[in-house]
Amino acid sequence: MMETYLGHISALGTAVFWTITAMAFESAGKRIGSITVNVIRLVMAFGILTVFCWATRGKPLPVDADAHAWLWLSLSGVVGFSLGDLCLMRALVLIGSRLSMLTMSLTPPITAAIAWILMDEKLDWYDLIGITITVSGVCWVAWERKLPGNGCGPNQRSVKGFFLAFLGALGQAVGLVLSKFGMRDYDPFAATQVRIIAGIIGFAVILTCIGWWPRVLSAIHNRQAMTRTALGAFFGPFLGVSLSLLAVQKIQAGVAATIMSLVPVLIIPPAIILFKEKVSLRAILGAVLAVFGIALLFL
Repeated sequence: MMETYLGHISALGTAVFWTITAMAFESAGKRIGSITVNVIRLVMAFGILTVFCWATRGKPLPVDADAHAWLWLSLSGVVGFSLGDLCLMRALVLIGSRLSMLTMSLTPPITAAIAWILMDEKLDWYDLIGITITVSGVCWVAWERKLPGNGCGPNQRSVKGFFLAFLGALGQAVGLVLSKFGMRDYDPFAATQVRIIAGIIGFAVILTCIGWWPRVLSAIHNRQAMTRTALGAFFGPFLGVSLSLLAVQKIQAGVAATIMSLVPVLIIPPAIILFKEKVSLRAILGAVLAVFGIALLFL
């Protein structure tokens, strides 16, 4: 039974961990900048993964990965981490976590389409219904907030934020499909190491080109930002991303991406408890709709 639903459970765990990550990185990004957060959290996550893989696999580094895995997982890391997450982290700063996650709700259909085109990964009709219902519920929950700005419609800041969030969704979708193609039966945590190595190299090139290394070094002294970044690194690139690879390894990429898209729904409880926000009937109904769609995917 556990093996049957391992992919679904891993995807759900990813959504839970990414909920924590989204709030942590939004806070840290406002203090030290999204690019700086991206680079530092990858380095932190790589350190955690190295210790974990050493303890569980007996190999601190993914030296047993073949050329196929290194090529496609590295490409996935550049697309997903260096480019996709760079856009998403900037969007979190510009328009906040819930509106960014709203736009990221486009990831499941994009992922399903790419997996169908590149890997001939087809979905059954009930999978398509489940994906549609879940994405609709997630969008309904996330869209209830007004756009940041003057209250008279989208401003330049919010338009840029939504565009960057869309690029983040595209990067995540392409990254998931490339990861599935490159990983095959390889260990998901070691595969995440390969992706992170490529992501760090990609960010190193970006930081060198824009001359931001001094900002990264100075950000290390910001204790509050480092605490939040470390929290996000543990639940994001370490646990969340590794479980997302396990999920796409076990089930269709589109189904996995749909379950992972529950972040705006899962943000509701901490929004109530931690930030004392009032939740509307619309948000509750949207959450129920999304959960119903996930139930269809499990069935």
